[in-house]
Amino acid sequence: MAQTAAQQHITRGGAFLIQSTPASSVFIPEEWNEEQRQLAQLCEEFLEKEIYPRLDEIDHGDPTKVMPELLRKAAELGFLGLTVPEEYGGLGADFLTGMLFTEKMGPSHSFAVALLAHTGIGTLPILYFGTPEQKQKYLPKIVSGELFAAYCLTEPGSGSDALGARSKAIPSEDGKLYKLSGQKMWITNGGFADLFTVFAKVNGEHFTAFLVERSFPGVSVGAEEKKMGIKGSSTRQVFFQETPVPAENVLGEIGRGHVIAFNILNIGRIKLAAATTGSAKRVIDISVKYAKERHQFGRPIASFGAIQHKLADMAIYTWACETATYRASADIQAYEKYLLEKGEPYEKALLGAAQEYAAECAILKVFGSEMLDYVVDEAVQIHGGYGYSAEYPVERAYRDSRINRIYEGTNEINRMLSVDYLLRKAMKGELDLLSAAMKVQSELTSIPEFGEPNGEFLSAEKKAIENLKKAILMVAGYAAQKYMQQLAEEQEVLMAVADMLIDTYVAESMVLRTEKIALMRGEAAASDALAMTQAYLVDAQERAASAGRRAILHAAQGDERRILLMGLKRFTKPLEVDTIGLRRQIAAKLIEAERYCF
Repeated sequence: MAQTAAQQHITRGGAFLIQSTPASSVFIPEEWNEEQRQLAQLCEEFLEKEIYPRLDEIDHGDPTKVMPELLRKAAELGFLGLTVPEEYGGLGADFLTGMLFTEKMGPSHSFAVALLAHTGIGTLPILYFGTPEQKQKYLPKIVSGELFAAYCLTEPGSGSDALGARSKAIPSEDGKLYKLSGQKMWITNGGFADLFTVFAKVNGEHFTAFLVERSFPGVSVGAEEKKMGIKGSSTRQVFFQETPVPAENVLGEIGRGHVIAFNILNIGRIKLAAATTGSAKRVIDISVKYAKERHQFGRPIASFGAIQHKLADMAIYTWACETATYRASADIQAYEKYLLEKGEPYEKALLGAAQEYAAECAILKVFGSEMLDYVVDEAVQIHGGYGYSAEYPVERAYRDSRINRIYEGTNEINRMLSVDYLLRKAMKGELDLLSAAMKVQSELTSIPEFGEPNGEFLSAEKKAIENLKKAILMVAGYAAQKYMQQLAEEQEVLMAVADMLIDTYVAESMVLRTEKIALMRGEAAASDALAMTQAYLVDAQERAASAGRRAILHAAQGDERRILLMGLKRFTKPLEVDTIGLRRQIAAKLIEAERYCF
């Protein structure tokens, strides 16, 4: 599998908030190479042939029979080992190619859950943290579909607080094995997995990961969970009753299980954004076709402005998610290459790159999951009463989408993490947020001229992004200064800052993609990209004003409050563009193409 060229320009994680990013340095989907496009087509053909005709069977059948069969068919095409190195039977594709694969598999509902759990949290802990012996023993069989993998972290009493796990591993006197006891829940692929990555505390104290085979004594599973959505995926509790685990099956280091858990989650979060992008595109395809076929008052409902507005917004937010996801993915890949060139081992380079962009991964997890929820909700609305019927595909899409805001860390947790990661970088001296925040504060007290765009292509949009960053630094800087060590307790303020951060990162990504399209193909070719960017940016400015005001009114009083509110108003002044006209332009393209076409 060919490797996509990494960016030469290295942007550190979180630095987007205080630095400008050149458009020439970002990756955009218009740059997929021919081999990657062929992979995308292969994925689409696989879903059309093997998955979509069997969605009802998948949802209502026995997942311990249906899923292994389908996963083995995927294995025959190399899908279970796409990004696994060739020495372990994989294809050795790069990170960006793996993200494209994730997007293309995203629309496959319950199958996507099983597949991405197996290739993600099932495979990556061994690939990144396994010993050479563990990798040689397990990875080739995971890639071939001989073994299926699952990840056992969550317990009945520990969800978001993963380190609160109560499962224990007691070492034998001779140190040759551990007796593992505990209960795990919500385990994807739990009904048919052959190998579990299990987190437990050695002697009840040291949080550690273990590789546990299903055949080990004392391993059992509960009944299938009855779920709102993703009904075809196997979700079970897994029990360990003094299960003997050989010492050589400790994964990573004793007491360092959190390093595995949290780093794997970073990758899972950005992959979820790719999967939701693919899902949203298919839902749009279905909705556009329905809107053209469904007639009311003597004409297709696609001709009504209210429906066009919905279709356009669905496309805008999907394009936004795609844009930001591949921007961050390329940054991760470039940083991985940078670490490799510095002499870091393969595994540490992959992990270091994902950790470097932990804030972006959290941002994208929130945005992708909420984007898809919005898209499927509007799809049901476009379908009207038929959308509520299980006879129509948007009903399944609506139910299956909801879980995305919960797993890989709830969106509330990820919102706070996105801010926390940046603050930690600042405290370590890796990100100079303090100087940037102080500079914004000095601008407020001196009441400077904020400047006007110069009239060049995207100058107004770039100025708007610059001002949104100032608004974040102003609000976050004030909150950090006031609350200091107690800031973590002001969760509502952190959530407001996170919302501003998410919108700004996504909006800037859209501006950069639009600019790069114009550089590659000319400004005329960027017309639709510009329309989507401007429409989204206006929404982002208005949301930032609301979130910032909410935080300021809670945190500040008197003259400080007045100055902060004045600054916020200036920093979030919306672009003066015809957003109705922009959405009509996007809707017209969708309706003409009868599918998502951007």
